[in-house]
Amino acid sequence: MNTTMPVNSVPASSVSVAARPRAAKTAGGAKLGQAVDAGAKRLAAAILEVLAGARTPTEAATVLAVSLPRYYQWESRALAGLVAACVPRPKGRVRSSVSEVASLRQQNERLQREATRQQTLVRALQRTVGLPPPAPLPAKTAGKKRRRRATVRALGVARRLQAESAASTPAAATAQASS
Repeated sequence: MNTTMPVNSVPASSVSVAARPRAAKTAGGAKLGQAVDAGAKRLAAAILEVLAGARTPTEAATVLAVSLPRYYQWESRALAGLVAACVPRPKGRVRSSVSEVASLRQQNERLQREATRQQTLVRALQRTVGLPPPAPLPAKTAGKKRRRRATVRALGVARRLQAESAASTPAAATAQASS
């Protein structure tokens, strides 16, 4: 039995399972502008057309229904954003304030444990050498604390306003009576 395969055929065992077709590459990436509203896309397209020379700034301002100075403001903001996006990003992981706080807390706990350990070693050394423990610090004398008198500023302001309105009321009444 002579089984010959045609030259162009491929054995079924070597055929790959349905390969997904690759998406066409687009300028700016496939996800460019997905989370942006239509007005921002129109504005960006108009600015790019002006920068490419396809339109004049006056035509772009007319299409966008804005004044020429307003168009130039938008264009300068867009160019500032472009320049800001071109600044190289720092390499490696960028620490956020949350992770910074967490690492400082861990460091604080570690240093407290270390301080407690050192205090324990000092006490053990003092006992070994025969030194008496240090005398506790004298407690502050429990004197009477001066009590702060509560002041209500709103009542003082209210009295002053009432006095001012009472002073202006007779003047207003005499002005109405004379007319």
